[in-house]
Amino acid sequence: MIVPVIMCGGSGTRMWPLSREQYPKQFLNLVESNASLLQSTIQRLPDCQPAIAITNEQHRFLVAEQFRNINYQADAIMLEPVGRNTAPAVAIAALKAMQNGDDPILLVLASDHHIANTDEFKRCVAHGGTLAEQGKLVTFGIVPTTPETGYGYIKQGTAIDELTFELSGFVEKPDLETAKSYLASGDYLWNSGMFMFKASVFLDELQQFRPDIYQACVQATTNMTHDLDFTRLDNEAFAQCPSESIDYAVMEKTSKGVTLRFDAGWCDVGSWSSLWDVQQKDADGNFVRGDVIHKQTQDCYIHGANRLVTTLGVSDLVIIDTDDALLVANKNKVQDIKQIVNELQATTRSEAINHRKVYRPWGSYDSVDEGERFQVKRITLKPGASITTQMHHHRAEHWIVVSGTAKVTKDGESMLLSENQSTYIPIGMKHGIENPGRVPLEMIEVQSGHYLSEDDIIRFEQ
Repeated sequence: MIVPVIMCGGSGTRMWPLSREQYPKQFLNLVESNASLLQSTIQRLPDCQPAIAITNEQHRFLVAEQFRNINYQADAIMLEPVGRNTAPAVAIAALKAMQNGDDPILLVLASDHHIANTDEFKRCVAHGGTLAEQGKLVTFGIVPTTPETGYGYIKQGTAIDELTFELSGFVEKPDLETAKSYLASGDYLWNSGMFMFKASVFLDELQQFRPDIYQACVQATTNMTHDLDFTRLDNEAFAQCPSESIDYAVMEKTSKGVTLRFDAGWCDVGSWSSLWDVQQKDADGNFVRGDVIHKQTQDCYIHGANRLVTTLGVSDLVIIDTDDALLVANKNKVQDIKQIVNELQATTRSEAINHRKVYRPWGSYDSVDEGERFQVKRITLKPGASITTQMHHHRAEHWIVVSGTAKVTKDGESMLLSENQSTYIPIGMKHGIENPGRVPLEMIEVQSGHYLSEDDIIRFEQ
């Protein structure tokens, strides 16, 4: 029995401006136009048990919504109150998987990787499952194609079979000359961060080498609670857990580790240049998405959003246009995009955190326009969804229904509004809205007042 463990954390700052703190790259359709990286991770799984997803409070509704959009029912969506790296995350998944007396094989996967050859992936998983049944802790080593300095490496030991080697050691990200020597030797593989092992074997090794992590995770899962689609850990217990990777906590110390050579078109989608590498390109080496006209342009990655993007006489560029930010970068410098994000964060600019369009459990809103004393939003409310009753001290609101039906409550009195109808909510009035229909409710909200920030909301219990 194989239980996938999908790691859904990470901020993906090197994929800015599409990837942002509140909506990072694993939730974006970066490789396939009809599926996010997370959804593709689920869809390529072999026949196995429902997955355990590990995420955080911030992204919990995104994970749940993306699963629902592909009609996938996870075994659990576990919420870490704080990030503590991969060893504790996998430990809580292992403890959860063994709750009912089972001892499954865990297939630990990142949610933001691309694998081109799904058949080869499934073949390697089957091979890894056999090794895991024998009590081995399996790590997937990617057969390198270039002297990559952005990845850690695994050194192969003695061959066990044609795909499997003893685990000789882990190596941190090397400089270019060292990476070239690794590639030339044929003894080194890229460290993918993918693993397979029996839950009990991993926990036994963790208890032996890092009993502090093990005990903290046991405490955190002993008092788990369930809320809608989510499983919440004991906050205080998990906060006391040390932060450590699987590599350092277990894999570098265990005598049971093996590495499985994996050659299936893997990419960690860690930068715009690596994404360009795996995309289908035109005769001039360009990958283009959106409304783009390009002339005398070679080897570029061009992503347009809602307006026309044109290029003339350029090469080796990454051009990413979004509603509120434009990135133009040399393809060889995209590893340094985090410097831009760091400056945005240091100056508390919203472009580091949110897109102009913000997703909420009830739907989404798009900040269409704003000025000194007004703000215009386009709001989408899902069928059956509602926004909590609230009140504002500093702003009034006008609501105009574009399509669908709105049930509006103002100071306890309800009314139904349909297409082209509107209502006005003065400053200080309690109000709420619900979509009672079977189609999305689209409406325009016009805010007016001298203070329009999101913290001017007083919420009331339903």
